[in-house]
Amino acid sequence: MPDGSHRFVLGEGRLINLAAAEGHPAEVMDMSFANQALAVEFFLKNKGKLKVKVYTISKKLDSQIAKLKLKAMGVAIDHLTAEQRAYLRSWKEGT
Repeated sequence: MPDGSHRFVLGEGRLINLAAAEGHPAEVMDMSFANQALAVEFFLKNKGKLKVKVYTISKKLDSQIAKLKLKAMGVAIDHLTAEQRAYLRSWKEGT
């Protein structure tokens, strides 16, 4: 650079996860983009009300995205029976 500083360009300047590795498949990236888009929507709706800090996406929203993805793939989420829930609650640590 004219000022004597240096820049190191990884992966010939392309997206590094795609150029230098295998990257993520579209089936993963679409959920990431959905999370990002809904996070942007959250920030826009709450503009001026939020503290300056790192926010994580809510579990409810993350689950909603996962359910929509599974539905799009034709996968149904099954639910535990009362007997299965009782069994899972019966376990104590170390048993």
